[in-house]
Amino acid sequence: MNTAAASGAALLDQPGGWTHGVRYGLLGLPLAFAALPLYVLWPNHFAREHGVSLAALGAVLLGARLFDAFIDPLIGRWCDATFRRSVVGVLWLGALASAVLALGFVALFFPPAALGASAALLAWAVAGLLLTYTAYSVVSVAHQSWGAMLGGTEAQRARVVAWREALGLVGVVLAAVLPSLAGLGVAATVFALLLAVGCWAWSSALRPVPDAAARAEPLASVWAPLRQPAFARLLGVFLVNGIASAVPATLVLFFVQDQLQAPAAMEPAFLGTYFLCAAASMPVWLRVVAHMGLARAWRLGMGLSVLVFVWAAFLGPGDAWAFLGVCALSGLALGADLAVPGALLAGLVGDMGERGRGEGRYFGWWNFAAKLNLALAAGLALPLLGWWGYAPGQRDAQALTALTWAYCILPCVLKLVAAAALQHFIIHKEPRS
Repeated sequence: MNTAAASGAALLDQPGGWTHGVRYGLLGLPLAFAALPLYVLWPNHFAREHGVSLAALGAVLLGARLFDAFIDPLIGRWCDATFRRSVVGVLWLGALASAVLALGFVALFFPPAALGASAALLAWAVAGLLLTYTAYSVVSVAHQSWGAMLGGTEAQRARVVAWREALGLVGVVLAAVLPSLAGLGVAATVFALLLAVGCWAWSSALRPVPDAAARAEPLASVWAPLRQPAFARLLGVFLVNGIASAVPATLVLFFVQDQLQAPAAMEPAFLGTYFLCAAASMPVWLRVVAHMGLARAWRLGMGLSVLVFVWAAFLGPGDAWAFLGVCALSGLALGADLAVPGALLAGLVGDMGERGRGEGRYFGWWNFAAKLNLALAAGLALPLLGWWGYAPGQRDAQALTALTWAYCILPCVLKLVAAAALQHFIIHKEPRS
């Protein structure tokens, strides 16, 4: 293990170590802030404000998101090369990509009025999406790789990831409320300021020590992580578990509106409770990791999630307050999904002798899988719902049964598959720190 990097991670456990966590993790806040508007709000805004057809918009989004997912491994290789040259160079790369991200964000939400609803507007959208998605991926992969290079014990790696993800959850909550309360112009300004502050804090964070003996890798090395059986197994668990989490995220509003028939005013409370409980659970999961290890803690979180969603299957009209409890408990389970997998990957990279030389390639494929989760969740859950007889607004028994199976039972099955794979492929082979 890289001794300098490991000692850096250990500083997070010392008195006052929270300052190191904030300096590294703060950039996670604006990155998470950007994700919600870019992936959720922008399509609806663009269609409504500019009269773009849903068919055209769908084609644009499909192409841009496929491009976004498939470039991540290449971006990871680029980040590895930058780390080999200079850690300071990584900071400059992150700052430049952050500036491009902020400009792309503004360009997407505020296109020139002269473009109207013409083909030029769609071309503007395509260019803006490709630029913004690429910049977002560069910053994300570089930032994640930096944290992984710090190394340390299981508990220390989990602490590094937890700071990044907990601050990211704050960004998600802020992005959920700020555009509706203050408008998109204010949200864009706040986002740019948060990016600047996040980059400044990152520049004073604990610095990893890349492997000085690492050599430049050929382009074909981008595929090397997939040839590592241990990584392929972990990536498979991450993918199945991620789909299990993304399916209810895709269907939650359908469930709230048609199965629970809850007041629209409660919808922000459901989402806010979910994310706030996830953030609040981070210290708890860090203690669990210290007690039982990363993989076992993750499996415990999967089990909690299954228990919660089995309970949700019995809810119906008028059970909005009970569903608030589901949101709180599933938020607690989400904390494990956020704090553990990235720390497991960081440890795996070290175990394979790649610390300080290959983090970017591994996190490139990791982000590819995370984005694929969202696409597969929509591609799996929505067609199944239609096949089972549900359409938005339908409240007959058959339609609601289909919705309940897709929202509650399908994720439980997938979580159990992921937990079994984790038990079989990882926990039995897991070295204890």
